[in-house]
Parts: sequence; structure tokens; C-alpha cells
Amino acid sequence: MHRWAVIFLLAAAVSAPADAQTSSGLRVDEHPAELVVTGGQGKAPAMHAVEPRVPGAANPHGDVSVPQVGGDVAEEPSEIPSRELLRTMVQPTGGTGIVPPSSRPDTVGAFRFICQPGQVSYDDPIVFPGQPGKSHLHQWFGNTTGDAYSTYETLRSRGSSTCMNTANRSAYWMPAMLDGRGHVVRPDYVTIYYKRHPASSPDCLRMAPRGCTGIPRGLRMIFGYDMITHRPSAAGGYFNCDGPGAKSAHYRTIAEAAQNCPAGARLGAIINAPDCWDGQRLDSPNHRDHMATASYGSQGSPRCPSTHPYVIPAFTMGAWYTVDDDGAASWYLSSDDMPGMGRMTAGSTFHADWFGAWDDKVMKLWTDNCIDKMLNCSGGDLGNGQQLVQQGPFEWKTSRRLVAIPGRGRTVAQTAEHH
Repeated sequence: MHRWAVIFLLAAAVSAPADAQTSSGLRVDEHPAELVVTGGQGKAPAMHAVEPRVPGAANPHGDVSVPQVGGDVAEEPSEIPSRELLRTMVQPTGGTGIVPPSSRPDTVGAFRFICQPGQVSYDDPIVFPGQPGKSHLHQWFGNTTGDAYSTYETLRSRGSSTCMNTANRSAYWMPAMLDGRGHVVRPDYVTIYYKRHPASSPDCLRMAPRGCTGIPRGLRMIFGYDMITHRPSAAGGYFNCDGPGAKSAHYRTIAEAAQNCPAGARLGAIINAPDCWDGQRLDSPNHRDHMATASYGSQGSPRCPSTHPYVIPAFTMGAWYTVDDDGAASWYLSSDDMPGMGRMTAGSTFHADWFGAWDDKVMKLWTDNCIDKMLNCSGGDLGNGQQLVQQGPFEWKTSRRLVAIPGRGRTVAQTAEHH
């Protein structure tokens, strides 16, 4: 990250509140969280007491029905420009318009930025479209109005963004992290890293017969553990730890990471989106088959399956959670304990969803410059002497780390307004 971005973000960092208990049974960092009722019914009463997990009891925070199989979506939606003028969403990089260096010796271009945690809800517009409260509990990032009714059109025209700037009104979501004591553990921040070989690179045609292309408008997908077939995916996730006393590695489960992630460190949940596209569909019946992950196989270099002849910029998403004095040994994902499937190993069902809603002009800028010129862009740098303006407040350590698990049909709002 460039010096200007580090200085700005550090200046905006806010320390988390003390780890005290209150007379209501809620920790002090739960009280500021705003609880709202979905469906336009306004705010709910004050935050209720936490719901302790009863050993052996059914998890009330999983899907209420079997995840749905949808249909093919092939028609690309019309462009919806941002309400804001482009010149108001960008500024000269570092105040001078400097251009980031090449990614060499790496062979891919990179575009990176950081998101704040957003709302927490039981909605999933891909699996349960138009059915609020049906899904397992999700932690959202990006578009602040993401809910069960979200479409490309609503994402582009409504809400702000926890991902730096409203140029990116895409919605990113994953199973909520639960601490086993009635709380949602919210991440301090989320890192997003898009990468792909430049379109002119021979590696593009080595990977897929039709080479590299941009992200199609309105693309959506689910990746990671498959909640329908109960199978892991090639685009799997892993857990890591960073910070004081941490032992960094790729851990398969939350429990493994927790053993090497002491209080004061951050536990990371990292997952890679697929990079191969079939060139025809924006969604498929199981929300996965239109995408695939390149694999090495026996050829010695990554290749897409023949059914997916295009390579698109794929992103890696990492959510980072502070470990407090209670430790992370009891943490698990909301999807690890679903009706009819029994309690799974903590973290084994890690998956994520994405519904693209980038501003076309801005996405073209970072694709043409950061990706196709193989630059190393960080902090929303667009690779052309401009970077995205940080439109809202930023915290390296969220001030609302723990919130009581909401009742079904309710949403814990994002930490702050992002204009």
C-alpha cells in the first residue's frame, strides 16, 4: 500500500472498546450496533440479551429450507452509470498522480483495496432471492443495502459501500463467524485482491482457448464449500493467523488456526473466487457451474476446463478477526451447523457469495491499467495516476467487534455510514 494510504488509514484507525461486561449481559462493544427489522418495518427495540448455544440443540441460525437450485441467467443487464460523477470518485494518487510499479517478477496484474464489515442478516439474494430470513446468517461487505431482494439493478442504484467507494457497489457475503457464546464476531476489515494475467500475455491462451477477458456485467457466483452437495470445492478457503505471537500457515479448520492465534492476534478467513468463465452465463442453476477454477493437472501450468474458455480477473477475499482473551477455540461459521446435516468441523463449510455491481468505467480503468499493464495497484489505485477516494470512515480495528446474534428476520446494520 502506498504511503499516502497507510498514513490516511492509520489516522482514521479507532481502537476497540474495553472488554468489560455490563449488567445486561452484553459486552460493551455490542451496544452501539443498530438492530433493524428487514422488510421496511423500521428499527427494532433495543438489543436483546445474547442467546447462549445449548450443546446438542439444533442451530437456529442455519437455512430454514434446502438451498434452492435456480436457472440459467444469460442476458447481460444494461449499464447503470453511477449517480456520482467519475471526477468526484477519484483523486490523484498520492496527491501527485504517481503510477504504481510493475508486478514483476509476478506475472499477474493486481488491484487491491480494503473493506469494512457491513450488515449481518439471514438473507441471500442468489440462493433465496426475494425470500428474506431464509438463509443461514451472513456477514456482508460492500453494498450497504444488500438483502434478499438485491439484483444488479438495485445494487447499482441503491446504497453506499463499505469497500472504500461507491464505484464498487458489488455485494460480497460469507457465513457469519460465531463465538459459541451467543455472539457474531465481526471482522476488523476485509482485504480484496483482484488479479489476472494481462490480456496480451501468452499465459492467457495457455490457460484458456479464448484467452483473458474482463468481468461481465452482473456476474454472480457462489464458491467454496458446496452447501447443496456437501462437498468441498477447488476454490476452497483456508484460515491463517497474523500479529503478535501468531504462527502463520494455511490451516484447514478454525480450531487449527485458533491453536496458533493467541489473544491480540488476528485470525484470517481467506478464500479464492474462481477464474474461469463459460462465456455465456451470469448465473447457473447451482450458482457455480458457469464458473470454474483453473487447475494444474498433468500439464504443469494452470488451465481452465474446455467448457470454460475465458479467464477473468478473480479475487481473493480475506476477513480478519481480532482474537480476544477468550480465544477462538469455540468459534465456528453459521453454515457449520445446519438442519439435517449435523455439526460440521468448525470452518469446514467455508464459502462465499459475490454479486458484481461495479461502475463500468471504473472497472475498465483498473482492468486496463492494473491488470493489463501488469501493475501492482494497492489502496484503490487505478493504475493511471488516480485512485479511488476513501469516501467513508476507516478503522483497522472495528469498534463493534461483537454483536448479539440477531433473531431471524432482523439485521445488524453496518458499523457506520459510508457515503
